[in-house]
Amino acid sequence: MFKDQTLLPVEAVRLAALGFLAEGPRRYGDLATEIRHFIGLAVGPSLDLMGSSIELLRYEGLATAQDDVLTLAPAGAEALNKLLQAPLRAPTNDANRLVLLLKLRFLHHLGAAEQTAQRAEIAASLAAEQARLDELRQHHAGTAPALGDWLADDIATIEARIKKFRHAD
Repeated sequence: MFKDQTLLPVEAVRLAALGFLAEGPRRYGDLATEIRHFIGLAVGPSLDLMGSSIELLRYEGLATAQDDVLTLAPAGAEALNKLLQAPLRAPTNDANRLVLLLKLRFLHHLGAAEQTAQRAEIAASLAAEQARLDELRQHHAGTAPALGDWLADDIATIEARIKKFRHAD
């Protein structure tokens, strides 16, 4: 984790692996394919994000293996819970977008109170992103109409997402 307790890209891959295992045992190859597919569609292909070995999950006691099938271990469930509750980092870049999408994908593995807290954190992170983009838009108002239009669309999208997260319970 970074000093602010947000996830490193390699921890995003770990979150994906543990989340998929929480939904049921997987063969090594199937798990790797599922992770690569999700990451590739979420943020595009990235060698940086595929560097960690699934075998580390077994070595660290987060998963058990029998006949080439991985199963989530109790320590893995605890690690998943911790990763799902890690703060989001702003501004949003590809790695942070991946963490957000993974949190949304596996949010249902948290208890109701933790889900509510994560929804509030996601809304707060989006609000920070909205404020940053709005400041950029205002700073360049009148000098770059194409940028202003693009940022206005981004801001409107973020506002809609914030409303959705604040009223999702």
